[in-house]
Amino acid sequence: MLNMVFLTNSWLSLFNQPGLCITMAVLLHYFLLAAFTWMCLESVHFYLVLVKVFNVYVPKYILKCCIAGWGIPAIVITIVLIINKDFYGNGSHSESNPFSNFCWIQENIVFYISVVAYVFLIFLTNTGMYITVLLQIHSVKSRTQKRSRFWKQ
Repeated sequence: MLNMVFLTNSWLSLFNQPGLCITMAVLLHYFLLAAFTWMCLESVHFYLVLVKVFNVYVPKYILKCCIAGWGIPAIVITIVLIINKDFYGNGSHSESNPFSNFCWIQENIVFYISVVAYVFLIFLTNTGMYITVLLQIHSVKSRTQKRSRFWKQ
């Protein structure tokens, strides 16, 4: 959906309908945040599978992942819309090029908080999970090598 909204965004912005443009900007923002949220959930799942291998039972795990994956971005979008729906709009940057129109977040502060900071937090989480998984794999490998040396002796 992110790709579909992104590809149709500039075309729909040419209609100069503020409601349509706000809707497209909200959808683009939502699906972008949802894609990054699902990426974060994949790293958490990776951590659970490779580090917390045994005795990890989360009741209704898929339901909780779906609520987080689709719900957290919805909360962010709802907060932005409650504060001011005019943060979204048509960002025409050039009169000579009509295809430069794009429906997106118009305020830099809102962009940096609701997109850049969000993606940065997910990047930090993914990096932490990746390092933890690498350390776990390395410790398992070194324990296996020690055992094989012991049995060879």
